[in-house]
Amino acid sequence: MSDRPSLREELAAAARRVADEGLVVGTGGNLSVRDGDDVLVTASGVDLARCTADDVVAVGLDGAPRDPAAAAPTSELPLHLGVYADSGCAAVVHVHAPWSTAVACVLDELPVAHYQQLLLGGPIRVAPYSTFGTPELADGVRAALEGRSVVPGAELAAFAAELASTPDPGRSAAVSARNRLVGIVTAVKKDTVMAQVDMVC
Repeated sequence: MSDRPSLREELAAAARRVADEGLVVGTGGNLSVRDGDDVLVTASGVDLARCTADDVVAVGLDGAPRDPAAAAPTSELPLHLGVYADSGCAAVVHVHAPWSTAVACVLDELPVAHYQQLLLGGPIRVAPYSTFGTPELADGVRAALEGRSVVPGAELAAFAAELASTPDPGRSAAVSARNRLVGIVTAVKKDTVMAQVDMVC
């Protein structure tokens, strides 16, 4: 069983950082880190801005709790375990970044809007909407992540080689999403203004 207090502290610190970056509000996200055959993951219902090492629980790669008396893991555990099964990643960050969520409502794929997005694998695929905590959501995110490192949908799932860097891909994707959404809104406003001008003439 993973009982490395420092890794629990690092995961809790990463959760607080994600909240500080504005990539999540309240309990709308979850993080995990793989430690050999164990996965440390935020517990269900944790406010990431207030996450502590006590809010991190250990499960096996099969999802079985290492400490049956511990809090329940996030309902998105299947998403985390699926990403670990599909990749060699060491950490998973799943958040509902507001800009990424907004873009996911209007695009199927976020085109490259900033050079840093190239580090994420180019255009970012949007996973289809599915109810939280369901196998369908986990499957959709896994499919969208194939060959990529980040995917925004109604949520943003990112994985990285080191826990310390996990919020950075999420921030890059959120910035690209914000820039694209601002561009879309500007284009809509421009078209609206042009239509109004045409009607006046």
